Amino acid sequence: MNLRPKLRSPPPTTSSFSSPPTSPLSHHTRTTLSKMPRKSLIRPTLALASLLSLFALYSFLFYTPPNYSTKTSINLINHNFPSLSDPNDINKKVKIYMYDLPRRFTYGVIQSYTAARGGESVGTDALLKYPGNQHSAEWYLFLDLNRQSDERVYSAVTRVMDPEKADLFYVPFFSSLSLIVNPIRPATLNVSPDRPVYNDEQTQEALMEWLEEQGYWKRNNGWDHVFICQDPNALYKVIDRVKNGVLLVSDFGRLARNQASLVKDVILPYSHRINTYKGDIGLENRKSLLFFMGNRYRKEGGKIRDLLFQVLENEEDVIIKHGAQSRESRRIASRGMHTSRFCLHPAGDTPSACRLFDAIVSLCVPVIVSDYIELPFEDVIDYRKIAIFVDSNTAVRPGNLVKMLRRVSSEKILEFQKELNEVKRYFEYEDPNGTVKEIWRQVSLKLPLVKLMSNRVKRIVLRDSMEPDCSCLCSNQSGVHTTL
Repeated sequence: MNLRPKLRSPPPTTSSFSSPPTSPLSHHTRTTLSKMPRKSLIRPTLALASLLSLFALYSFLFYTPPNYSTKTSINLINHNFPSLSDPNDINKKVKIYMYDLPRRFTYGVIQSYTAARGGESVGTDALLKYPGNQHSAEWYLFLDLNRQSDERVYSAVTRVMDPEKADLFYVPFFSSLSLIVNPIRPATLNVSPDRPVYNDEQTQEALMEWLEEQGYWKRNNGWDHVFICQDPNALYKVIDRVKNGVLLVSDFGRLARNQASLVKDVILPYSHRINTYKGDIGLENRKSLLFFMGNRYRKEGGKIRDLLFQVLENEEDVIIKHGAQSRESRRIASRGMHTSRFCLHPAGDTPSACRLFDAIVSLCVPVIVSDYIELPFEDVIDYRKIAIFVDSNTAVRPGNLVKMLRRVSSEKILEFQKELNEVKRYFEYEDPNGTVKEIWRQVSLKLPLVKLMSNRVKRIVLRDSMEPDCSCLCSNQSGVHTTL
């Protein structure tokens, strides 16, 4: 559309419609001029017409209209990065190389976990089963990068087998599972007392010894490496040696400011442990006002739980129960979350806990009572539309929380449920359009910062008191909470 203003003709006057002025040329002269051939005008006009005809013919034969296909529109809505007209064009994707780690750091960890619980050894790694737990993101990412490329068409990253072509390097150590290989209590009497005891700290040290021998680690001092350490204590022994890399974590509860930040790292959701709600949006089957089931006594920030138990356990229409992880506890929790309007999410030993994601897939509006919490995928999810945030001091005042929730209208709760239903796929690890795809998109967005820091460090002459980090770019301790 041409936005240039049109030039207006001067307003008509009486003289405009009067007889033309008398020409100074004689009648004979005017007649002679009118009979002269107009060669100077005809030739350029014919040439211009020919050119226009050729251009029109070329456009008709060779012009291809832009493709505004449904898939492309969906990809833009889903915030794929990058948005590709050809999803198989690896030149427009972030290239990631996954290290072929020694077996002890991947399948060996699963085998040790199984053996520590009296399980039998299997003949091939393909038969090993990763135990279902809230930190299974490391398994899903490992599986995803081992899929065929045609099964990962709309992923933001593509796996390359040549490290020379890689933008980023993924280290697939099962660090969260390694942390819990040895059970707190003997799981079975069939475990041989002579079996070797697994040592997580030694495994972490061995990983770093192996990694620090790799040329691609030395090249950029780990800035372009990606580590998953979803459990708050995963990689704790070597965290200062990997802090330059992109860390995939659940929160910053155990990490120092010079180890992690929102700019450098990616927040992951825990795997939900209860069944996804399959029913319709509505309040008819949700008779309870508020539900919570979990350990009452926790450490550090989780001490808020005991205070919440004290002020809520005698409230009408509130179900709050103490319970440890077990199959029966998950069954009770599923029923409670599927039949409640609000689900309480207090801090655990760290600011986040898996019950938040249990609530989301249950369409039970989360009530988040956790200071300094960080949440996954906040560039595409507005958590104010799916959850209620209450600061700890307000929540533990007797009667405050229940009164606040009773004031929320049915219409508002339905709005929350509709939004929860829209975003719940982001928290489904087994959904091909869900969590894993979004994690890789988040990782791909870190590449410009990785390149910036890698190049910057190479040009700076470090003094003994200087150590490069990006903690100044973003605080990991600021928290803002709102209430209704």
